[in-house]
Amino acid sequence: MTFQRARSEEQRRIRRQAILDTASAMLEEMPVAEVSLNELSRRVGLAKSNVLRYFESREAVLLELLDDFLGSWLKELEQDLSSHVEGHAALDVRAEQIAEVLSRSLSDRVVLCDLFGAQGGVLEHNVSIEVVKQHKRSSLTRLATMSGLLRQHLPELGDDAQLFCLMSLVQAGALSTYVPPPPSLLAAYAEDPALGVLHLELGDALRLAFTSTLMGVLPRGL
Repeated sequence: MTFQRARSEEQRRIRRQAILDTASAMLEEMPVAEVSLNELSRRVGLAKSNVLRYFESREAVLLELLDDFLGSWLKELEQDLSSHVEGHAALDVRAEQIAEVLSRSLSDRVVLCDLFGAQGGVLEHNVSIEVVKQHKRSSLTRLATMSGLLRQHLPELGDDAQLFCLMSLVQAGALSTYVPPPPSLLAAYAEDPALGVLHLELGDALRLAFTSTLMGVLPRGL
């Protein structure tokens, strides 16, 4: 892909979206840690200096993708919760159903979880104050949306809904770093199955984590 110099706002918008789309495609092939600005530039057909006219760094590109992916996920989450959480069920039943929906939904989005895992330690570095401020404003808006969705189905969460949502996304990012296990670890498990006694698939690990966190923040005696 090659581009002529962008001379209008529409051309700039198209160029910017092409960079995001290319980075998104790369994330389907490789983890966040392996996405480089040099390779992104090569694939999008621009000099690195030209890519930097649209995004100040590799991290800025990935932060914007994180926000886009999170927004898309929340739209689907709204439908999933409405379809799979029984409104008149007991508190513990609804809590388990929500944990199941969240774990299944996020385990199907390994790229999103990988971005969550890199957010604090990698993506929020090498970016300007303005980019961080924009990212944090958007993140807080997304978190408020997620909190509102959960309170619709589990109003007992109250003000703790936001804390649960934040911890859930952090857990998703942390647990996704163990998936898939490296070949050396799989070989060790094959030779000595006892070593893998605590190994869980991502969906199972997320479900346990979400259920435990929910039980911790829900009020007692309901």
